[in-house]
Amino acid sequence: MQYSQMSKADLLAKKQELDKTFAELKEMNLKLDMSRGKPGADQLALSMDMLTEIKTPDDCIASNGFDCRNYGELGGLPECKALFSEVLGVPAENIVVGGNSSLNLMFDYIAQCMTKGVAGNTPWMLQDGVKFICNVPGYDRHFTICEHFGIEMINVEMTENGPDVEKIRELVKDPKVKGMFCVPKYSNPDGITYSDDTVRALAALQPAAKDFRVIWDNAYVVHDLNDTPDQLLNIFDVCKEYGTEDNFVEFTSTSKISFPGAGVSVLAASDNNMREIMKRLAMQTISYDKLNQLRHVKYFKNLDGIRAHMKKHAAIIAPKFQIVLDALDRELKEDGLAQWTRPNGGYFISLNTTGCSAKRVGELCKELGVTLTSVGATYPYGKDPADRNIRIAPTYPSVEELQKAAEVLCLCVKLATLEKLL
Repeated sequence: MQYSQMSKADLLAKKQELDKTFAELKEMNLKLDMSRGKPGADQLALSMDMLTEIKTPDDCIASNGFDCRNYGELGGLPECKALFSEVLGVPAENIVVGGNSSLNLMFDYIAQCMTKGVAGNTPWMLQDGVKFICNVPGYDRHFTICEHFGIEMINVEMTENGPDVEKIRELVKDPKVKGMFCVPKYSNPDGITYSDDTVRALAALQPAAKDFRVIWDNAYVVHDLNDTPDQLLNIFDVCKEYGTEDNFVEFTSTSKISFPGAGVSVLAASDNNMREIMKRLAMQTISYDKLNQLRHVKYFKNLDGIRAHMKKHAAIIAPKFQIVLDALDRELKEDGLAQWTRPNGGYFISLNTTGCSAKRVGELCKELGVTLTSVGATYPYGKDPADRNIRIAPTYPSVEELQKAAEVLCLCVKLATLEKLL
């Protein structure tokens, strides 16, 4: 019998039973972290041999004869640009290889739009209000960039095929709507990959703002969990059909391929956007870390090398995803206490409570020593209107820790639901 069908006496008896379990778990003084999508130590160990790829001065020479220890090659090493040309399906001349953080590249690009404008248009900061479309639930770091620059955020709900494109079509009729943040493959946190129709609809947009830009954060482009991965259309190939290549700037990185703190980031853009970006970069830096770029190329060699490496990651994290999914199926499915995604890749499982406050679940988990992503963080301004979404990050804890953390999460959903019903 589902909780919603129980008598008050049955609900009270069930709550007493779960309160006892809660007290027992509290005595264990757990310290478990499912808050961020970080690789575990066993994943980081996969790339350690990369650090020995450069041993002598001769190893520091790039394919064009450039000494990577020196200044120069602002846009990145030719061989590194060629590698990510394979990954993204974009010509090497339309790629910039940056430092370790794609978030940094995104922040800098928005700063450029704010202070210098886009394509000769008035800088955003001098216009009468700037709005951005934010797909929800979504990535909290995107939202904090908008908050930092005072950009008003407009929620657009995700569907099983990606964001609600009908609503987006209406929103972009407003010239104050200057762009959109999105994660098109294995979205954060839902794990949804945009359908072909969704990608085509976004590419076909004819926004009122002539300086409209979509931040196409393709963070999980090669982060598959199984042998039947999702497929995402190449946004720039589709844009060519509509003449809208300038509307999109694509980003990715090796943060969850090699080392999050010592990977390389990548930006891909149209010819027009590249001219503006490179002009700004020439003022901002002399060059990025080319020894690191060279290490990555020597180690991975090509796209096949990256794919083989990502299978090793999948072998580690796919079982972790399954631990969480099995726990949710076992503990919450029959009673209909929540709904959750079953992604084919990426780093997260998105859970929506159906009969209780997600914030209350977070409070109960914290009381038992399990740290979740701050409830509400998957929405702009930290405000989930329905108070239902919880982002689960299974990758960082050990298998043993994850099993216990999943147990705690399910218990807290049950208790929060019983509290609401009583």
